[in-house]
Amino acid sequence: MPTRAALTAEVRQRLRAGEGFALATVNLDHLAKMTASAGFARVYGAQDLVVADGWPVVALSRLAGRQVDLMPGSDLVVPLCRLAAEEGARVALVGSTDQALRDAAGVLQGTVSGLNIVLTVAPSGVFDPDGEEAAGILRALGDAGVQLCFLALGAPKQESFAARGRVLAPAVGFASIGAGLDFLGGHQVRAPRLMRRLGLEWLWRMLSSPARMVPRYARSAAVLPVQAVRALRLRWFGE
Repeated sequence: MPTRAALTAEVRQRLRAGEGFALATVNLDHLAKMTASAGFARVYGAQDLVVADGWPVVALSRLAGRQVDLMPGSDLVVPLCRLAAEEGARVALVGSTDQALRDAAGVLQGTVSGLNIVLTVAPSGVFDPDGEEAAGILRALGDAGVQLCFLALGAPKQESFAARGRVLAPAVGFASIGAGLDFLGGHQVRAPRLMRRLGLEWLWRMLSSPARMVPRYARSAAVLPVQAVRALRLRWFGE
């Protein structure tokens, strides 16, 4: 999706029509995972809507001659909730922990007038998006008449769950937003706004959790040259 306006229009149309969707927020880490896993690449191919989450993806898109807005998943939660409230859509939160979901729900309902959160589910620590637990959650979403479900399961679980949901719960719109609910509920601290504006959120996350993030960013950096070449080929040759 190239712009926030285009995303808003598409989601609104689908909510009104009772059509589900799977929304993914692609970043450089996801590109690295897709490079290493054909299965994850197929899962991403099953997403209906994809937005650019991170300046490297925006830069690669511009290199390919295609302008896109920066749309981090964490920044989409409140706008999508406002859209759901306007359309009278029923909302669910899936992922993280029970306490984090309660706190996030409280913040969202205090921020967005008329927001109808009908279900919150914190999966077990051994959650498998292809397992029976996931199938049970999808049945619960359908039974509750959920139209918009935020997934805070982390990649690749949330995207895999959304892809399965498009088959088992086709009327539900799934938005994969990573740590977005933890940020809202105060269970994780997001980078200061200035660092985000300067494109330095990655540095904040790396300094906050070096043991986990340094290897991730190293893997991400390793795929950047290949992705840049592909972007240029797309720009010059359309392939």
